[in-house]
Amino acid sequence: MDLLLILTYAAICSAIFKIFKIPLTKWTVPTAVLGGIFLIGALLLLMNYNHPFSENSRKYFITTPVIPVVKGIVTEVPVQANTPLSKGDVLFKIDPEPFEYQLASIEARLQKAQDDLARAEVLVEQGAARERSLDIQRADVDDLMAQRNLANYNLEHTIVRAPGNGYVTQITLNPGMLAVNLPFAPTMTFVNDDSQLLIGWYRQNSALRLKAGYEAEVAFDSIPGKVFSARVAHVQPLVAEGQVNPTSNLISSTQSRVPGRIAVLIEVTDPRFAEYDAALVGGSFAQTAVYSPYMTHVGIMRKILMRMASWMNYLFPFH
Repeated sequence: MDLLLILTYAAICSAIFKIFKIPLTKWTVPTAVLGGIFLIGALLLLMNYNHPFSENSRKYFITTPVIPVVKGIVTEVPVQANTPLSKGDVLFKIDPEPFEYQLASIEARLQKAQDDLARAEVLVEQGAARERSLDIQRADVDDLMAQRNLANYNLEHTIVRAPGNGYVTQITLNPGMLAVNLPFAPTMTFVNDDSQLLIGWYRQNSALRLKAGYEAEVAFDSIPGKVFSARVAHVQPLVAEGQVNPTSNLISSTQSRVPGRIAVLIEVTDPRFAEYDAALVGGSFAQTAVYSPYMTHVGIMRKILMRMASWMNYLFPFH
């Protein structure tokens, strides 16, 4: 971005020298150079501070690891990769037979326990048994009912369903494979439709000019020649490099050498963006700029540079 401003100044100076036929002497050339250093330096200082720019912005997406509740052999995978799904659609099925046998066994024992409870109630009424035996029979029935509910729950979850609206990408699961309910061994990765976030990473020098509600602009690398209006939705009050996890090690200065950048959530408000959003892949790279209400006339230069940078996206060799 700064290079574009320098090149623009150089082009203007070159045009002035040619149009007005100014000779290249030891006075005119240094004057143009020093004037450029002073002018561009002042403009960059005012623009970068009051209207910060991030060359490192990205459209992030949140994924949900699909981990089955129960362990078993996969019998069916009806879903197709990158096909839109609604919440509750079947992703894959696990062999239900072991869980059906377990449920049948518990129901049989529950039936017997309920019969025993009925007989115990009669005996207690007749005085032929103690209340304690009745309490034991009731506890057995309650325990078996809880086991039956758990068995039903496990049986229902042999059918794994979509957790929301989205799609599954890179399907490698096939019938006959063993699906396990381990957190570090997901069977699929589900991409949520409504979880995409555009985040710009800004230098900490700009912290005082980054506030929710400020006007912003976005230029995506994959949509050259287009700059979309936006707004700052949220400014993360934390920098990841300052995080401290519970550990026996003391904080060291070697851990703080990288200053880190501020994460700024950008919301695109431009109505033109709707026709491009569907074609914009998750993880797309972008450049963003935030316009504060300070030194607004300098913000015009930032807008010009944003559009120049957007047109530069047509030039693949420069990326």
